[in-house]
Parts: sequence; structure tokens; C-alpha cells
Amino acid sequence: MGAPRTQSGLGGVVYFAVIFGLGTYFTFASVQGDFGIFRRVQIEAEAQALTEERATLSAQIANLTNKTHRLSDSYLDLDLLDEQARSVLGLARANEVVLH
Repeated sequence: MGAPRTQSGLGGVVYFAVIFGLGTYFTFASVQGDFGIFRRVQIEAEAQALTEERATLSAQIANLTNKTHRLSDSYLDLDLLDEQARSVLGLARANEVVLH
């Protein structure tokens, strides 16, 4: 019969290198890739900031809607009208002193 066959370590080294390379790639992709952990944290932070901005804008819209209603033809708030005339037109009563 023939001599016993000896295996070289080259196949094991190549196998280990391929497995190690794939493991490193997938680990990197799961942490810093487009769908990784860091990107997810960044997206969640942006979503929180946009939610807060939406709440601020909704409050501003509600305030402007209220003022618009109070200055409409069907309902007129004289105090608001006086305030707007003073701030926009720079009007003052005859008995008032205006300081700039």
C-alpha cells in the first residue's frame, strides 16, 4: 500500500482566515454599517429632535390660529387689536409716554 498521506496546514489557515474575515466584516457592518447600531442611535436621536420640533411648531400654529380667530370678522378681541396696533403701527394714546 502507499505511504500515509500527510495534510498540510495550508487548508486550515485559509479556512480560518476566511472565517475570521467574514466575522470581522459582519461585526463591523452590524456596528457601523448603514443599518448598524450607531446609525440606529443616530436615527433615533434625529427622530426625537424632529418630534420636539413638531411639538414646538404645533404650539406656534395653535397660538397663531387663536390670534387669527380673535381678530376675525365674527369675533374681535379689542385688547389684541390694541396690542397689534401698538406693536405693528407704533401707535400710542395721547395720554401715554413712549420710551424707546
